[in-house]
Amino acid sequence: MTSRLSTGTGAGITAADVGRVAVLYGGTSSEREVSLDSGRNVLAALRRRGVAAEGVDGIEALIAGLTARRYDRVFNIMHGGAGENGVVQGLLEALRVPYTGSRVLGAALTLDKIRTKQVWLSVGLPTPRYARLAPAGDVASAARSVGFPLIVKPSLEGSSVGVSRVFDAGQLPAAVALAARYAGELLIETLIVGAEYTVGVLDGVALPTIRIVPAGEYYDYHAKYVAEDTQYVCPGLEPEADAAMRALALAAFDTAGAAGWGRVDLMRDEAGRDWLLEVNTTPGMTSHSLVPKAARVAGIEFDELVWRILQTSCDASRGGRS
Repeated sequence: MTSRLSTGTGAGITAADVGRVAVLYGGTSSEREVSLDSGRNVLAALRRRGVAAEGVDGIEALIAGLTARRYDRVFNIMHGGAGENGVVQGLLEALRVPYTGSRVLGAALTLDKIRTKQVWLSVGLPTPRYARLAPAGDVASAARSVGFPLIVKPSLEGSSVGVSRVFDAGQLPAAVALAARYAGELLIETLIVGAEYTVGVLDGVALPTIRIVPAGEYYDYHAKYVAEDTQYVCPGLEPEADAAMRALALAAFDTAGAAGWGRVDLMRDEAGRDWLLEVNTTPGMTSHSLVPKAARVAGIEFDELVWRILQTSCDASRGGRS
């Protein structure tokens, strides 16, 4: 697989061509603080590029600005919740406003980890064994069907929110109680023993793999956004294995209906087999975030990455007013 990145669907487009850009961030999901950080970084990068960009916190503020016709397009960096579940995408489609990221189907499907796994399995893509657990469902039965050790997580959250690793039945009640604080079904899946990887996707191309090496035992919320001692190895694999993982990630991204840009998270077990975990259609753009790290290895600095993501909103096949 080639690592070459084209100039994108918006090649030749200038800051004046994109018009007034709303950088949508914040919102009300559990990922609000991360989104605010991402949004500030994106906003600054666009302004350095000469783009007339304005930060917009949440859907109500976005609707007000669109109603007043203050924006020509939207750079969506609102993580989780309505920013990634198809709500914002549907609003912008209805108003014919161009925007970054996946469209309605890709956003809605990939926010739901259970449905994403079902789609992957339907075409033979590898993902860990799992069980769905509805509220008040039979926890013990679900755990038996998967087997220990296992992971318990909310099906609709990101950023490792509400995730627990469970090694025996005695740990199940606390794990389920934590995950049940969040909306949606719970996902119980096999805990893959091995190394954690991620692959960014930009305009149809998979970026180099990143191997994540936390200082602690797990890559949790603290390791992602707070700790300064998490190591990121990029490329994370030797060339042949790197190419294979990137091809798998791109297939998983496309199969789930995602588009524009995003990130696919995987595990590689001790036997060297790759397992798909989830797709993030609006990844972080903070100082700790992974897509910017992989893009830099591919020769794309942060401001250029933000510009290329914005360019994807200019793809005429995506609809909108552009």
